[in-house]
Amino acid sequence: MSSASVESVIEQKTVQPAWAGTDDPWEAFRQVEIITLELTQQYRHSLGKYSRFFIELANKQFYGTRCSNCERVYTPPRPLCPDCLHITGWTRLPGTGALMTYAVMHFASEVNDDVRRMSMPIILAYVLLDGSSTLFPHLLKADPQAVHTGMRVQVAYADAPVQHPIHLMHFVASEA
Repeated sequence: MSSASVESVIEQKTVQPAWAGTDDPWEAFRQVEIITLELTQQYRHSLGKYSRFFIELANKQFYGTRCSNCERVYTPPRPLCPDCLHITGWTRLPGTGALMTYAVMHFASEVNDDVRRMSMPIILAYVLLDGSSTLFPHLLKADPQAVHTGMRVQVAYADAPVQHPIHLMHFVASEA
């Protein structure tokens, strides 16, 4: 279900170029209307089988999924094991791990307010979380000069409201 509202401001303006004189054949077409539209849209979206992951992030807990057949643990969570096609189950993880690789980005898309509030540069980190079989890609908030592969990191949770639930967490250098 979605809803949208449009607010508009109409402004009438007469535009006269520098060369326009008294013999202006376009005089009748000089008055233009400028419309400023602001569109606000709200919609509901289900995160489906991944909902518990985001609910637990809001509760400051980090969860992945574990395959009961091959015992692989997936972060980000997956409802189905891609290796043996068994349905996975939820498992709590400590939220600590090792930085395997990273990229320092000096600009990013301004996809939403969460991203627009970030100061540059930002670090995209691929972390092997303790107890996980897969890498988890996400933001690492740290001084780029201090970042190195193999460094220990941990999950930190947002204290302020976020626009998208993936921004409920990020990585920071581990205190241990």
